[in-house]
Amino acid sequence: MRTPGSTRGSGGWWGRKTTPGKVEAYTRLSFHFFALIEVAAVGLPLLSQVGVGVAGWMAVLVSVHALLCSATASRALDWTRDRRAQPVRLLWFLGAVTALISVVALVLGERAPDDNGVQAAATTLLVGVLSFGTGTLTLGVRGLRQVLAVVAGVVGGASALQLALGVATPAALVTALIVLFAAGGLAFTAAFSVWLLDAVYELDEARETRARLAVAEERLRFGRDLHDVMGRNLSVIALKSELAVQLARRGRAEAVEQMIEVQRIARESQREVRDVVRGYRETALDVELAGAQGVLTAAGIECEVTGEAAGLPAEVQSALGWVVREATTNVLRHGNAGRCAVAVQVAEGSVVLTVENDGAKAVDGGTGAGGGTGAGGGTGAGGGGAGAGGGAGLVGLRERLTAVGGELEAGSVDGDRFRVIATVPLPAVAGGAAS
Repeated sequence: MRTPGSTRGSGGWWGRKTTPGKVEAYTRLSFHFFALIEVAAVGLPLLSQVGVGVAGWMAVLVSVHALLCSATASRALDWTRDRRAQPVRLLWFLGAVTALISVVALVLGERAPDDNGVQAAATTLLVGVLSFGTGTLTLGVRGLRQVLAVVAGVVGGASALQLALGVATPAALVTALIVLFAAGGLAFTAAFSVWLLDAVYELDEARETRARLAVAEERLRFGRDLHDVMGRNLSVIALKSELAVQLARRGRAEAVEQMIEVQRIARESQREVRDVVRGYRETALDVELAGAQGVLTAAGIECEVTGEAAGLPAEVQSALGWVVREATTNVLRHGNAGRCAVAVQVAEGSVVLTVENDGAKAVDGGTGAGGGTGAGGGTGAGGGGAGAGGGAGLVGLRERLTAVGGELEAGSVDGDRFRVIATVPLPAVAGGAAS
């Protein structure tokens, strides 16, 4: 089986991630990048405000605080995803370090009242450390009230500390307002990032649940069809068998006739079951196309079907019907598709079926007993499992197509689309009629 673009489609570390995984990775990298922003926005300006000596150890304090914020953000994000316990001790430690650096900055500014450069550097250090510390601390709490409480506590604590150290009230209020806007902005950014990450994961879980429900619905449909076919016949067999037993005990010759009738009904039931299974497994291609379009649309995926399947030989329709089932199931279960296009073309004595979607995660693999789309427009039993269909995933499709002289191509295209192309040659008579 050829897989064009399969090497490119692997995508490395980033390409193998699901959409929620990519959003989470981006969120984590953003908060780690905040550490660099803190050093660049707070630590570097100190060099232009005070001498190298004072700026050096102040920059060290900023760097230590930035690294601590980065570590706390990583632990807090793990907690938001329920992968570890809430890092309470680390949050308190970050709060203590932030408060300590703030005190140092205020004391330094008050001891050099005539040195505007030192005062400006102290204010920069105070505002920067409080802002980035507050933004990181909000990652470790849940709920709007808790976030507002953290911001209010930081702003109130900074104001009280300034007033306690003798800072003029107007200057203390101006600094408090700056801290409020800077810390509040970073706190809002952190809270929104966590909310967005949770929403992406919930949407992904809802998508998977919807696909599983579609599979379960088709299984129920198949079960209802089988019950409708077998229920009456089994009831008749049970009644006639009981009647035959009673007649045999009485030595009546009619018992043989009843058992012959039971035998006939049993054979009839076998035939009807085979018809049900055959109709489920080898239904017409146009029915499979309609079913695929129905189940994808129900799953929120835009599906466009082009081409006609009328007049194709039964074995060709059966083989291509399996391709439609398996490709549809892969789109539902393994991909992140928003649009899927299915096209049937008859040209040069062969039929070409193309199924393309914009979710490159729809890779081959077994779909188990629930794969495939049935005649009713859902996915259900017998879809792609080895037991039900003699193969698993695209491997099973290749075997089915090989049996009718066809071939299969599957792989990613341009890194973000996945395409399955099945080509089946037409018999000479059918090909001439089709053309």
